[in-house]
Amino acid sequence: MTSGTTAPADTAAAPAAPEARQQQLEKFGQELLAATESLVPVAPLRDRLEGLTLADAYRVQTVQLEHHTAAGRVLAGRKVGLTSLAMQKQLGVDSPDFGFFFKDMVHYDGANIPASGFIQPKVEPEFGFVLKHSLQGPGVTLEQAAAAIAAVYPAIEIIDSRITNWDIKLVDTVADNASCGAIAVGSTPLDVDPTALLDVPCSLVIDGEVTGSGTGSDVMGNPVAPLAWLANVLGEEGVALEAGQLILPGSFTKAEPVTAGSTAVADFGLLGSLTLHFTD
Repeated sequence: MTSGTTAPADTAAAPAAPEARQQQLEKFGQELLAATESLVPVAPLRDRLEGLTLADAYRVQTVQLEHHTAAGRVLAGRKVGLTSLAMQKQLGVDSPDFGFFFKDMVHYDGANIPASGFIQPKVEPEFGFVLKHSLQGPGVTLEQAAAAIAAVYPAIEIIDSRITNWDIKLVDTVADNASCGAIAVGSTPLDVDPTALLDVPCSLVIDGEVTGSGTGSDVMGNPVAPLAWLANVLGEEGVALEAGQLILPGSFTKAEPVTAGSTAVADFGLLGSLTLHFTD
């Protein structure tokens, strides 16, 4: 595990001119790309550009998405975060966010994942929705979102922060690709209808100990709601969720840290489970 060494930070300054501000957002994006490679986190962005907005933060995220896609990485799906009260309380926010992940970031049940590939990893148990057709807002309803789900899988998101010591507010985590580190998804779908997820239980188990439990209703009131929200937010930018993509709607519980030697399980009771092993 890399130490908490922090890369040099720019000091906060007076509001920048529009062109200079855009250049600073591009610079933040490049810093976060570098931090992903070096595993050396950077100082909170909110302290380094006065009045950093949510739109600014998504621009920083997009800089990274454009870099990766230009390099040939293949988008596998999207994640919605901060959809449960537990996670909102944990990070002190009151709204969801979203990020992206690529095919080379997706793991499967029983995977051995090097903890040393992350800076400060934590895990969250989630549903994984595979889409059977494209979904694009605005105006996507809960019913339309549920109808777009081909299958529901057990999933775990490994979240990681390229911001020092998880010292984040909403703009920091959004800029940092919603703190996405990697994704794990089961090989067998859960035997459940996408319209009947509210009462589905899930527990997060770390090294044999249950660290948190919830039901589908803990994910934004209805775990399909984050899917509709995401389709509508992206739709306003002309972006569609595509058939075959994997969408994670958010965690049942608060996130828990893992280290080398940890085993994490998303336990859906009689419906199934997903297990990950973290190695050196």
